[in-house]
Formats: sequence, structure tokens, C-alpha cells
Amino acid sequence: MLENVKQIAEKNRALLEEYLRLESVSAQGRQMIETAEMVARIIEDKGGQAEILHLADTAAPPIVYGEFLAGPGGNAEKTLLFYNHYDVQPEDPIDEWETDPFVPTEREGKLYCRGVSDNKANFIARINAIEYWSEQTGGLPCNVKFLLEREEEIGSPHINAYLAQYAGKFAADACIWESGGKDAAERMELSCGVKGIAYFDLAVRTAATDIHSSNAAVIDNAAWRLTQALASMRNADNEILIDGFYDLMIEPTDLEYDVLAKMPFDRQVLRDTYGAKGPFITDNLPYSEKEALIFYPTLTISGLLSGYGGSGAKTVLPAQAKAKLDVRLVPGYSPEAVEQLLRQHLDKHGFKDVELTQLAGVMPFRTDLSSSFIEVVTRAAQKTYGEESVVVMPNSAGTGPMYSFGQYLNVPIVGSGTEYYNSAPHAPNEHIRLTDYYQGIEHMIHLLADFGQ
Repeated sequence: MLENVKQIAEKNRALLEEYLRLESVSAQGRQMIETAEMVARIIEDKGGQAEILHLADTAAPPIVYGEFLAGPGGNAEKTLLFYNHYDVQPEDPIDEWETDPFVPTEREGKLYCRGVSDNKANFIARINAIEYWSEQTGGLPCNVKFLLEREEEIGSPHINAYLAQYAGKFAADACIWESGGKDAAERMELSCGVKGIAYFDLAVRTAATDIHSSNAAVIDNAAWRLTQALASMRNADNEILIDGFYDLMIEPTDLEYDVLAKMPFDRQVLRDTYGAKGPFITDNLPYSEKEALIFYPTLTISGLLSGYGGSGAKTVLPAQAKAKLDVRLVPGYSPEAVEQLLRQHLDKHGFKDVELTQLAGVMPFRTDLSSSFIEVVTRAAQKTYGEESVVVMPNSAGTGPMYSFGQYLNVPIVGSGTEYYNSAPHAPNEHIRLTDYYQGIEHMIHLLADFGQ
């Protein structure tokens, strides 16, 4: 099978590279219409039906719907939905790229380009799997649908409305998520959920304008004010001190703990991968690193801005300070509940002057781990990667709009893809390994067959 997979992949290599050259940066609105039109054309050229959908009475950007019907020998009663996105992250910082970010470049068995790992190669891999079955048997083992959106990289603000309006069109029995990949030990990770996120701006002003720092003997400092507010939220042992914060958490089930126990975890690999220094923040907490990554919420200062940060010295008393706060959510949490707790905490501790604004919010989601679909995806993966090289995760530590699919389509969801732990999504020199790409296609070929049975 692998040789047939390579032949199809190479036949469609120019198609993949044409898709990658489109600079579909959603944060900047670049080439979005052209990319949506190309996605629809790819689906139609491979024998499917495609439609560019719009949200009624809004200026929301379009999503792409695709459908391939089961072949004569396939199961027309089963439908598998693939979720992908056609938008990518900005390419900055450009000077850290070794090649042009939007010119696909193969080097030492790796394909470099912005968006290749997140998420364009995964879409083309699934198209290749469909073409394999069309060539081998004249049709698919089951029905296949696609949903490709253009706002995943900016928080999917319209996906709820799209799924509410088009729930019937996207109805399916199960869903394969947009991404997944191999860990540092070359094990394929299948994720059955995601954490959510609540992202906030915090701001405080203590004077009309920046002041000569000699006045610091009397006038409050916005930088101190904001850092004191932030410091009140977590203690030296890294426990989050916001009243009621941990009370929102739904205790994982016995099955979820069992699945977690089977997940391999190597502290040193994590440390080496990111060059992390100092102790892990879980060292003084009553739960493990694995539990923290999968089952627990986070509270992260993502950015701080105040005063003078240029070269040399400037004796200034900052009049304002700003911070970005990233809260990762697990089942039981909602962005709105976290915002309420944060506001109450700031007010209680004397920081009513600190402004709090929610910028983005995505709900967490976890598929029921007793779902038979997880077994089907795992079995198909084992045929490709080997029985000992497939790891099922209750959820990933990252975020995506899975909750909306669960809410409106009521489907089990599993993530699988062509990336690996060092693919550098969102970073300079993003890439995939071509061997992983071929294996990702093969996995989808097996999955379509097994799912259709």
C-alpha cells in the first residue's frame, strides 16, 4: 500500500504546493477568497461536491462544504466528517526563516512552508486517501464530508453560528479533527478533545501621563499596580488563588484516568524540546505533569507592557500598564465564568481600578472515551504505525472549536494528522516530514475502510 500512497502523493504534490503558496493569513485577510475557491475546486476536481457557504445577514467570511458519496460497494449509511481550516498564521518574524515562508521547499526529507503542518497538508492528505479508494475500487467505503473554515487561527468567532445554521448539511456519525502528530518517541498521538481558552486584556492607569521618576516617592506606579494585581492570583507554589477557580473543574472519570495512566510522559524530553530552565511548576503541586497538561486549567501571563523598554536609561514613572492573560479551560469551565471570577478577585483584593476585557473565548471539549469511534481510529492507526506506537489522549493541551461540533452535531471527535512534535507550527521554518505525510495518508485510507464496515 505504501508505494501506492507515495505515487498518489507525488501525483498531487504540485496541488499541495499550489495550495501552500496561497498566503491565507486570516489575521490580515490575505488571499482568503482565492484560497476558499481553490479548496472548493480541489474537492470538485477529485469527484466531490463543493459549496462555499455564507452566514445569513452577516459579513462573516465563508466556509467551504465538501461531500463525497460512498461508492457502489461502500456503506451509504455511514458518514465521516473531516474538519480542516484553510487559514494560517502570519509568517513573522520573517528574518528567522531559512527559506521564503510561502515558497514550498523540500530539504532533507522535510517540506517547509507556512501552514504546511497547520493545517494544509492534512487536508490534502485526506484528499489523497479519497483518491486512493476511487482509484482502487471505484468509490469510497463510506460517505465523507468536509468543513473547512478560515478563522481557526483567530479563534473561530463564527463557527457556532455556521454550525447552528448548517447543522443538517454537516450531519455525520463521527468527525476527524484537523490535526495530530507524533511525539518525540515517534508515537502517533490521537487526541479526543481540547482545552478551551479565555483570553483577557488587563489595563490600569495611575496618572494622565508618564512622569519624572523622582515623583515615585509619592505617586503610584502603574507597572507596580498591575504586577501586584497579577501576583495576587498565584502563590509561590504555583497554586491559583482566585476564589472558586478550582471548584469549576469536573473530576475526570475513572476511564479518563485510566487512559491518562497509559500515556507515556518524559520530563526530560519536554525540558529539552523547549529548552526549559528551572523546576517545573508542578513540582510543588499535588498532581503530576501529565495531569496538569491534560486535566487542569492554567493561568498564564502572555504579555506585559509598561514604561520604557528601549536601550539605555530613561527615568520615568509609568502612567499605564497592560497585560495579556491566557486561561486554558477544562470541562466545567466557561470563558464567562472565568471572567466573573477574575473580576470578583480583582475587586476583593483592592484592584477595582484594573480594567478587565475578554478578547476571546473557546469552550473545552472531551469526547466520551467509551465511544467505539475511538477504537476504530486507533485500530486504523495501529495498522499504519504499529500497535505499540499509538497513544490515545483524553484531550490535547491546546485549543480549538471542538465544543461547537459536539454541541451542534453531537459527534465523537478524534484528532489525527501528519505533523510531528518539532514541526514548528506558528513559528519560523514550519515543516512536516514527508514520511509522516505518507503515513498520515495511509492512516486515513485504513480509517475510511474500517469506518465503513
